[in-house]
Amino acid sequence: MGRWRCLLQRWSCGRGPGLRAPPLSRCLTSSFPLPRQPVPPLAQTLERYLRSLEVLVTPEELEETRQLVEEFGAPGGEGERLQAQLERRAARMENWISDWWVQSAYLESRLPLAVHSSPAVVLPKQDYSDWRGQLRFAAKLIAGVLDFKAKIDQQAVLVEYRRGHVQCMAQYRRLFASCRLPGPKHDGLLLPPPGRRPPTFITVVRNFQFFQLEVYNSDGTPLTVDQLHQQLQRIRGLSWKTDKEPLGVLTSDHRHTWGQAYSTLMRDRLNRESARCIQRSLFTVCLDAPVLKVSDERYPSRVAAQMLHGGGSYSNSGNRWFDKSLQFIVGEDGVCGVLYEQAVADGSPIATIIDHVLDYCKDPDTPRAPMTPLPLPYKLYFYITPEIQHDIERAKQNLDILITDLDISCFTFRGFGQGLPKRLGLGPDSLLQVALQLAYYRTHGSLCATSEVASLRRFHLGRTDAVRPAAPPVLRLARAMDAPDGQDEETLSLLQAAVESQSARTEQVLAGQGFDRHLLGLKLAAIGDGQRLPEIFMDTAFAIATHCRLLT
Repeated sequence: MGRWRCLLQRWSCGRGPGLRAPPLSRCLTSSFPLPRQPVPPLAQTLERYLRSLEVLVTPEELEETRQLVEEFGAPGGEGERLQAQLERRAARMENWISDWWVQSAYLESRLPLAVHSSPAVVLPKQDYSDWRGQLRFAAKLIAGVLDFKAKIDQQAVLVEYRRGHVQCMAQYRRLFASCRLPGPKHDGLLLPPPGRRPPTFITVVRNFQFFQLEVYNSDGTPLTVDQLHQQLQRIRGLSWKTDKEPLGVLTSDHRHTWGQAYSTLMRDRLNRESARCIQRSLFTVCLDAPVLKVSDERYPSRVAAQMLHGGGSYSNSGNRWFDKSLQFIVGEDGVCGVLYEQAVADGSPIATIIDHVLDYCKDPDTPRAPMTPLPLPYKLYFYITPEIQHDIERAKQNLDILITDLDISCFTFRGFGQGLPKRLGLGPDSLLQVALQLAYYRTHGSLCATSEVASLRRFHLGRTDAVRPAAPPVLRLARAMDAPDGQDEETLSLLQAAVESQSARTEQVLAGQGFDRHLLGLKLAAIGDGQRLPEIFMDTAFAIATHCRLLT
């Protein structure tokens, strides 16, 4: 398949190498002022942009682009004018690029959230194999999430450090009771309003049927595990029918198509109330049917697909509301995972929540349940008109086509672990990035535009930037490894040079000196001017550089 945006991480012992929760110390408090994200120097960004093109375009194309870049960056030219605009924006805003990035990368994207955008996480398989174990684990999971939310509300979440830098904790406050809202041209975000009493309920979905579940007692204390288990049993009893329309599949469709269907859906008052309940709930819990097991070898890939898209319109995809920021998936066969929407938060806060929940489930807090009887979970109903029925059928067809077009292969590399590269003085992450470049070169005979996501949470309200591969050193390494008379010592030296260059680029981006977000800011500033877009952004090389075939 072509480009698809997904971060799929197999969780091992509660943690995965790609989304490892950083070391924690101290409590979340406003006494840790973080630096503002800098605007990189214009000349530096243009130089690094040209360097990234060296292996992506022909020498003739590179020379043409170089002339456009020199014209753009000339004294008194368009580049300096736009750079000054960004610097003024950075001086008056808390973060000069994050809002632009969310709007450009997520809310204006029209591709489906399923597969293309929303990352999935596969949790360790749980030790149960029937619905009784499913409901018991789901009750502990909900209690664990509420326990973490209480720490956020009480400002007791430990401040995270990465590479010695304090990380911005603002994303945690936006995760709960938030949702993406579809629109015909661009999407919006429903965020918890500051200062108001937050919602006290979650959404539970089973057999394509949605339920509003109150998760706090009348005195404000969260429901105990036993209380939650009792309520989930009631939901199971209310959702035994399996002939319901998979309304949630609508949220998996192309954003323009879903935006139009959403307008149709929301004409009816009953539908508006039900949809808004899902959108405003703290988070969603999906009680899934078992995953069809084809073979032990293919089973991990099948589970990964289940977390990513639900398996299709006749499997568990109707058990999703893909717009929801946080969805916890609990299967009847012990298969569990998390699906999250990226407009609100990036991967590392999700990793911290998952770690907390998994630890909590091993030893849950078991206070005595109050004697007060619990209200029956409230079933959410939708009025399905022929027009909405048509939209559902179209969404089912589109999703199944998308799933058929997707290949997932999960495997464990057993050649060596992170110990070997460390002994050789090679950063494991950088080594893996170089290996991915080498694999692409051997498959296609060339290198491609690649984006490795790097967190910028060391800055106030920072989100992400892209680490570009060390392309020229990788190209030299790839040619040496394929040379019939190549020498091991020379190849190892080239490998070390490529990995060290990748590590240096990573440090530059983490310090706020990446060029991808800077170029985006310059482009958006030019669009905001209402003037003709500078030629540097109309160049074919810019389209090549910004169409990443690998997202790592």
